[in-house]
Amino acid sequence: MSVQPTDPGVHSSTEDTLDLRLPDDFVELIACDRPEAAGGGLGQGAGQPMGGSGQGLGLGGHDLLDFLADWGPVATPVGGFQLVPVRLERDLPLLARWMNDPAVAAFWSLDGPESVIEAHLRAQLDGDGRSLPCLGVVGGVPMSYWEIYRADLDPLARHYPARPHDTGVHILIGKVADRARGIGSRLLRAVSDHILDHRPACARVVAEPDLRNTPCVAAFLSAGFRLTGELDLPGKRAALMIRDRALRALL
Repeated sequence: MSVQPTDPGVHSSTEDTLDLRLPDDFVELIACDRPEAAGGGLGQGAGQPMGGSGQGLGLGGHDLLDFLADWGPVATPVGGFQLVPVRLERDLPLLARWMNDPAVAAFWSLDGPESVIEAHLRAQLDGDGRSLPCLGVVGGVPMSYWEIYRADLDPLARHYPARPHDTGVHILIGKVADRARGIGSRLLRAVSDHILDHRPACARVVAEPDLRNTPCVAAFLSAGFRLTGELDLPGKRAALMIRDRALRALL
């Protein structure tokens, strides 16, 4: 799906870039942000349910995220990192605890009993594979939560000039001890590189954090993303962040 640049939800040119850099001790996101506000990753179609590995096949039997579960670990400045697809029976208590942290709940709004985050996860796990919830694991220890999704197949694509295979990212740093240390921006760069390395058809990694979440926006900027516009999304005004394959070595 492609949306013309004149889409009224986009308030600046996709070529505009805000040149903002903040100190590392400030450039640390806590939560970036509840994707429901944009539909991000939750606009699931009626596809084949995901199997035990957390993978799902879209139309024509193709994996919409190029078998993300098989990508394996990647070296990062904070240690060996791997995206591990969520398994409800294993991960639900941990994710519910993270979502009930007030700093996280302020942006994700998934606090409350385990059934709240369970429903959020099932919407992805039972879908056609266009969105995959994952734990971010460093040295064998879960420390963050990620959603990797096909932005071009998501309701978000109605709000910006999407291109085929645009891949979206949502992130929260779960462990309090890992916040305010610059870890978020380092992992965002590593994960966006990981996506570009394993999805050759993807030319851009995109994100839409809440504009009010200044540390989150700054973390994306430090990770090589450009602030290309502002979007009026259901429930929030968002920053449209894009990391381009063509510019990855420059930013």
